[in-house]
Amino acid sequence: MIDLFCLGEPLVEFNQQKDGRFLRGFGGDVSNVAIAAARQGAKSAMLSRIGQDRFDDDLRKLWQEEGVIDEFVLTSTDSETGIYFVTHGEYGHSFTYRRKGSAASKFKPNNLPRKAIANSKILYASGISLAISNSMCAAVKVAAETIRKAGRIFAFDPNLRTKLWSLDQARRITHDVMVSCNIALPSLDDAKQLTGLSQPDQIVAFYHDLGASEVVITLGRDGVLASDGSLQRYIDPIEVTAIDATGAGDCFNGAYLAGRLRDLSTFEAAEWANVAAALSTFGLGAVTSIPTLTQTQKHIQQTGGYNVY
Repeated sequence: MIDLFCLGEPLVEFNQQKDGRFLRGFGGDVSNVAIAAARQGAKSAMLSRIGQDRFDDDLRKLWQEEGVIDEFVLTSTDSETGIYFVTHGEYGHSFTYRRKGSAASKFKPNNLPRKAIANSKILYASGISLAISNSMCAAVKVAAETIRKAGRIFAFDPNLRTKLWSLDQARRITHDVMVSCNIALPSLDDAKQLTGLSQPDQIVAFYHDLGASEVVITLGRDGVLASDGSLQRYIDPIEVTAIDATGAGDCFNGAYLAGRLRDLSTFEAAEWANVAAALSTFGLGAVTSIPTLTQTQKHIQQTGGYNVY
Protein backbone atom coordinates (compact mmCIF):
# COMPACT_ATOMS: atom_id res chain seq x y z
CA MET A 1 0.00 0.00 0.00
CA ILE A 2 1.26 3.48 -0.90
CA ASP A 3 1.17 5.93 2.00
CA LEU A 4 1.01 9.14 0.01
CA PHE A 5 0.14 9.95 -3.62
CA CYS A 6 1.23 13.42 -4.82
CA LEU A 7 -0.64 14.71 -7.87
CA GLY A 8 0.69 17.67 -9.84
CA GLU A 9 3.62 19.05 -11.78
CA PRO A 10 7.33 18.30 -11.30
CA LEU A 11 9.68 20.94 -12.66
CA VAL A 12 13.31 21.36 -13.64
CA GLU A 13 14.95 24.00 -11.44
CA PHE A 14 17.76 26.45 -12.25
CA ASN A 15 18.84 28.14 -9.02
CA GLN A 16 21.11 31.19 -9.16
CA GLN A 17 24.40 30.83 -7.25
CA LYS A 18 26.43 33.59 -5.62
CA ASP A 19 28.64 33.83 -8.70
CA GLY A 20 25.57 34.42 -10.91
CA ARG A 21 25.61 30.99 -12.56
CA PHE A 22 22.61 28.69 -12.34
CA LEU A 23 22.70 25.25 -10.72
CA ARG A 24 20.39 22.65 -12.27
CA GLY A 25 18.11 20.79 -9.90
CA PHE A 26 14.49 19.73 -9.64
CA GLY A 27 11.39 21.07 -7.95
CA GLY A 28 7.67 21.50 -8.35
CA ASP A 29 5.61 21.67 -5.18
CA VAL A 30 4.10 18.18 -5.21
CA SER A 31 7.41 16.55 -6.13
CA ASN A 32 9.06 18.40 -3.24
CA VAL A 33 6.34 17.13 -0.92
CA ALA A 34 6.77 13.55 -2.14
CA ILE A 35 10.53 13.71 -1.55
CA ALA A 36 10.19 15.38 1.85
CA ALA A 37 7.69 12.75 2.96
CA ALA A 38 9.96 9.95 1.72
CA ARG A 39 12.96 11.40 3.57
CA GLN A 40 10.79 11.51 6.69
CA GLY A 41 9.93 7.82 6.37
CA ALA A 42 6.75 7.68 4.27
CA LYS A 43 6.16 5.52 1.19
CA SER A 44 5.28 8.21 -1.34
CA ALA A 45 4.48 8.13 -5.05
CA MET A 46 4.13 10.69 -7.83
CA LEU A 47 1.19 11.09 -10.18
CA SER A 48 2.04 13.20 -13.22
CA ARG A 49 3.36 13.39 -16.80
CA ILE A 50 6.87 14.40 -17.79
CA GLY A 51 8.40 15.08 -21.18
CA GLN A 52 10.58 12.68 -23.10
CA ASP A 53 13.40 15.19 -23.09
CA ARG A 54 16.93 15.54 -21.74
CA PHE A 55 15.64 15.79 -18.15
CA ASP A 56 13.26 12.85 -17.85
CA ASP A 57 15.83 10.19 -16.98
CA ASP A 58 17.46 12.43 -14.36
CA LEU A 59 14.09 13.25 -12.81
CA ARG A 60 13.13 9.59 -12.56
CA LYS A 61 16.59 8.80 -11.19
CA LEU A 62 16.07 11.41 -8.49
CA TRP A 63 12.73 9.92 -7.44
CA GLN A 64 14.15 6.41 -7.43
CA GLU A 65 17.14 7.47 -5.34
CA GLU A 66 14.79 9.20 -2.90
CA GLY A 67 12.51 6.18 -2.64
CA VAL A 68 9.61 7.96 -4.38
CA ILE A 69 7.61 5.57 -6.55
CA ASP A 70 7.49 6.81 -10.16
CA GLU A 71 5.68 3.94 -11.90
CA PHE A 72 2.51 6.03 -12.17
CA VAL A 73 4.30 8.94 -13.88
CA LEU A 74 3.58 8.97 -17.61
CA THR A 75 6.06 10.02 -20.30
CA SER A 76 4.88 12.37 -23.04
CA THR A 77 6.38 12.36 -26.54
CA ASP A 78 4.66 15.59 -27.61
CA SER A 79 5.37 18.01 -24.73
CA GLU A 80 8.20 18.86 -22.36
CA THR A 81 8.78 19.05 -18.62
CA GLY A 82 8.29 22.58 -17.27
CA ILE A 83 11.21 24.59 -15.92
CA TYR A 84 11.71 27.50 -13.51
CA PHE A 85 14.49 29.85 -12.45
CA VAL A 86 15.21 31.00 -8.88
CA THR A 87 16.96 34.34 -8.39
CA HIS A 88 17.95 35.91 -5.07
CA GLY A 89 17.89 39.50 -3.86
CA GLU A 90 17.70 41.61 -0.72
CA TYR A 91 14.01 40.73 -0.29
CA GLY A 92 14.45 36.97 -0.68
CA HIS A 93 14.02 34.65 -3.63
CA SER A 94 11.85 35.07 -6.72
CA PHE A 95 10.69 32.69 -9.44
CA THR A 96 10.47 32.84 -13.21
CA TYR A 97 8.55 29.98 -14.86
CA ARG A 98 8.56 28.40 -18.32
CA ARG A 99 5.79 25.81 -17.99
CA LYS A 100 3.00 26.70 -20.45
CA GLY A 101 1.87 23.59 -22.36
CA SER A 102 4.04 21.33 -20.21
CA ALA A 103 3.63 17.56 -20.15
CA ALA A 104 2.07 17.69 -16.67
CA SER A 105 -0.51 20.26 -17.79
CA LYS A 106 -1.88 17.64 -20.20
CA PHE A 107 -2.55 15.08 -17.47
CA LYS A 108 -6.19 13.97 -17.62
CA PRO A 109 -8.65 12.16 -15.34
CA ASN A 110 -8.38 8.99 -17.43
CA ASN A 111 -4.65 8.92 -16.61
CA LEU A 112 -5.44 8.30 -12.94
CA PRO A 113 -4.74 4.85 -11.44
CA ARG A 114 -7.99 5.00 -9.50
CA LYS A 115 -7.67 1.58 -7.88
CA ALA A 116 -4.20 2.40 -6.56
CA ILE A 117 -5.42 5.76 -5.29
CA ALA A 118 -8.32 4.12 -3.47
CA ASN A 119 -5.87 1.73 -1.83
CA SER A 120 -3.49 4.47 -0.66
CA LYS A 121 -3.69 6.33 2.64
CA ILE A 122 -3.39 9.99 1.62
CA LEU A 123 -3.77 11.92 -1.64
CA TYR A 124 -2.01 15.29 -1.78
CA ALA A 125 -2.53 18.06 -4.32
CA SER A 126 -2.24 21.83 -4.41
CA GLY A 127 -3.66 24.98 -5.92
CA ILE A 128 -0.90 24.81 -8.51
CA SER A 129 -2.17 21.37 -9.54
CA LEU A 130 -5.56 23.00 -10.15
CA ALA A 131 -4.21 26.07 -11.92
CA ILE A 132 -1.87 24.65 -14.56
CA SER A 133 -4.70 23.36 -16.81
CA ASN A 134 -8.35 22.41 -16.95
CA SER A 135 -7.48 18.75 -17.47
CA MET A 136 -5.17 18.55 -14.44
CA CYS A 137 -7.79 20.40 -12.40
CA ALA A 138 -10.38 17.83 -13.43
CA ALA A 139 -7.96 15.03 -12.53
CA VAL A 140 -7.51 16.45 -9.02
CA LYS A 141 -11.27 16.57 -8.52
CA VAL A 142 -11.71 12.95 -9.67
CA ALA A 143 -8.77 11.77 -7.56
CA ALA A 144 -10.15 13.57 -4.49
CA GLU A 145 -13.55 12.00 -5.03
CA THR A 146 -11.92 8.58 -5.45
CA ILE A 147 -9.95 8.69 -2.22
CA ARG A 148 -12.78 10.16 -0.19
CA LYS A 149 -15.16 7.42 -1.39
CA ALA A 150 -12.56 4.89 -0.23
CA GLY A 151 -12.67 6.42 3.26
CA ARG A 152 -9.11 7.76 3.01
CA ILE A 153 -7.58 11.22 3.37
CA PHE A 154 -7.32 14.11 0.94
CA ALA A 155 -4.71 16.72 1.92
CA PHE A 156 -4.50 20.05 0.12
CA ASP A 157 -2.38 23.21 0.08
CA PRO A 158 -4.08 26.15 -1.71
CA ASN A 159 -0.60 27.34 -2.84
CA LEU A 160 -1.84 30.42 -4.66
CA ARG A 161 -0.08 31.53 -7.85
CA THR A 162 -1.83 34.52 -9.42
CA LYS A 163 0.51 34.29 -12.43
CA LEU A 164 -1.34 31.07 -13.32
CA TRP A 165 -4.92 32.28 -12.81
CA SER A 166 -6.93 35.19 -11.46
CA LEU A 167 -7.66 35.54 -7.76
CA ASP A 168 -11.41 35.25 -8.36
CA GLN A 169 -10.95 32.02 -10.30
CA ALA A 170 -8.55 30.69 -7.68
CA ARG A 171 -11.03 31.42 -4.89
CA ARG A 172 -13.95 29.77 -6.64
CA ILE A 173 -12.19 26.59 -7.75
CA THR A 174 -9.94 26.15 -4.72
CA HIS A 175 -12.82 26.46 -2.26
CA ASP A 176 -14.93 24.07 -4.33
CA VAL A 177 -12.17 21.45 -4.19
CA MET A 178 -11.48 22.02 -0.51
CA VAL A 179 -14.99 20.94 0.39
CA SER A 180 -13.55 17.43 -0.09
CA CYS A 181 -10.39 18.16 1.90
CA ASN A 182 -9.59 16.41 5.20
CA ILE A 183 -6.28 18.17 5.89
CA ALA A 184 -5.88 21.82 4.88
CA LEU A 185 -2.29 23.11 4.73
CA PRO A 186 -2.43 26.78 3.70
CA SER A 187 0.19 29.46 4.23
CA LEU A 188 -1.07 32.59 5.94
CA ASP A 189 -0.30 34.86 2.98
CA ASP A 190 -2.19 32.64 0.53
CA ALA A 191 -5.10 32.14 2.90
CA LYS A 192 -5.51 35.87 3.48
CA GLN A 193 -5.92 36.46 -0.25
CA LEU A 194 -8.19 33.48 -0.82
CA THR A 195 -10.49 33.98 2.16
CA GLY A 196 -10.42 37.76 2.55
CA LEU A 197 -9.75 37.22 6.26
CA SER A 198 -6.76 38.57 8.16
CA GLN A 199 -6.57 36.67 11.47
CA PRO A 200 -5.19 33.11 11.61
CA ASP A 201 -7.95 31.88 13.95
CA GLN A 202 -10.59 33.21 11.55
CA ILE A 203 -8.89 31.40 8.68
CA VAL A 204 -8.79 28.16 10.69
CA ALA A 205 -12.55 28.45 11.26
CA PHE A 206 -13.12 29.17 7.56
CA TYR A 207 -11.39 25.98 6.43
CA HIS A 208 -13.04 23.89 9.13
CA ASP A 209 -16.39 25.22 7.92
CA LEU A 210 -15.50 24.15 4.38
CA GLY A 211 -15.04 20.61 5.68
CA ALA A 212 -11.42 20.09 6.78
CA SER A 213 -10.98 18.14 10.01
CA GLU A 214 -7.39 19.40 10.40
CA VAL A 215 -6.11 22.87 9.54
CA VAL A 216 -2.42 23.72 9.80
CA ILE A 217 -1.41 27.25 8.78
CA THR A 218 2.24 28.15 8.28
CA LEU A 219 2.80 31.70 9.54
CA GLY A 220 6.30 32.34 8.19
CA ARG A 221 8.45 34.00 10.83
CA ASP A 222 5.62 33.63 13.37
CA GLY A 223 5.61 29.84 13.38
CA VAL A 224 2.56 27.64 12.84
CA LEU A 225 -1.08 27.51 13.96
CA ALA A 226 -2.51 23.98 14.09
CA SER A 227 -6.08 22.90 14.78
CA ASP A 228 -7.61 19.45 15.04
CA GLY A 229 -11.15 20.81 15.13
CA SER A 230 -11.33 20.77 18.92
CA LEU A 231 -8.12 22.50 19.97
CA GLN A 232 -5.86 25.14 18.44
CA ARG A 233 -2.19 25.52 19.25
CA TYR A 234 0.46 28.02 18.18
CA ILE A 235 3.89 26.56 17.52
CA ASP A 236 6.84 28.88 17.98
CA PRO A 237 9.06 29.66 14.98
CA ILE A 238 12.51 28.09 14.68
CA GLU A 239 15.11 30.86 14.54
CA VAL A 240 17.48 30.21 11.65
CA THR A 241 19.71 32.19 9.32
CA ALA A 242 18.16 31.02 6.08
CA ILE A 243 20.28 30.61 2.96
CA ASP A 244 17.37 29.77 0.64
CA ALA A 245 13.74 29.24 1.63
CA THR A 246 12.80 27.71 -1.73
CA GLY A 247 10.50 24.75 -1.06
CA ALA A 248 10.38 25.20 2.73
CA GLY A 249 6.59 25.12 2.71
CA ASP A 250 6.61 21.96 0.64
CA CYS A 251 9.09 20.39 3.07
CA PHE A 252 6.73 21.31 5.90
CA ASN A 253 3.78 19.64 4.17
CA GLY A 254 5.70 16.46 3.37
CA ALA A 255 7.09 16.19 6.89
CA TYR A 256 3.67 16.91 8.40
CA LEU A 257 1.94 14.20 6.37
CA ALA A 258 4.75 11.74 7.12
CA GLY A 259 4.26 12.52 10.80
CA ARG A 260 0.54 11.89 10.62
CA LEU A 261 1.26 8.62 8.81
CA ARG A 262 3.45 7.68 11.80
CA ASP A 263 0.41 8.31 14.01
CA LEU A 264 1.67 11.58 15.45
CA SER A 265 -1.10 13.89 16.56
CA THR A 266 -1.92 17.04 14.60
CA PHE A 267 0.19 19.09 17.00
CA GLU A 268 3.10 16.65 17.21
CA ALA A 269 3.27 16.41 13.43
CA ALA A 270 3.12 20.20 13.09
CA GLU A 271 5.97 20.70 15.57
CA TRP A 272 8.04 18.04 13.83
CA ALA A 273 7.39 19.58 10.40
CA ASN A 274 8.23 23.03 11.72
CA VAL A 275 11.74 21.83 12.56
CA ALA A 276 12.16 20.00 9.24
CA ALA A 277 11.11 23.08 7.26
CA ALA A 278 13.56 25.26 9.18
CA LEU A 279 16.41 22.83 8.44
CA SER A 280 15.50 22.87 4.74
CA THR A 281 16.50 26.54 4.46
CA PHE A 282 20.19 25.82 5.16
CA GLY A 283 21.06 25.09 1.51
CA LEU A 284 20.23 26.24 -2.01
CA GLY A 285 17.43 24.65 -4.02
CA ALA A 286 14.12 23.01 -3.28
CA VAL A 287 15.37 19.44 -2.78
CA THR A 288 19.03 19.26 -1.74
CA SER A 289 18.60 20.53 1.81
CA ILE A 290 15.39 18.69 2.73
CA PRO A 291 16.32 16.84 5.95
CA THR A 292 15.90 13.15 6.60
CA LEU A 293 13.96 11.67 9.50
CA THR A 294 17.25 11.03 11.35
CA GLN A 295 18.55 14.56 10.75
CA THR A 296 15.32 16.10 12.02
CA GLN A 297 15.27 13.92 15.11
CA LYS A 298 18.97 14.61 15.79
CA HIS A 299 18.43 18.37 15.62
CA ILE A 300 15.51 18.16 18.02
CA GLN A 301 17.49 16.08 20.48
CA GLN A 302 20.56 18.33 20.31
CA THR A 303 18.58 21.49 20.92
CA GLY A 304 16.52 19.97 23.71
CA GLY A 305 13.37 20.80 21.83
CA TYR A 306 10.28 18.84 20.97
CA ASN A 307 10.79 15.07 20.73
CA VAL A 308 7.94 12.79 19.72
CA TYR A 309 9.69 9.61 20.82
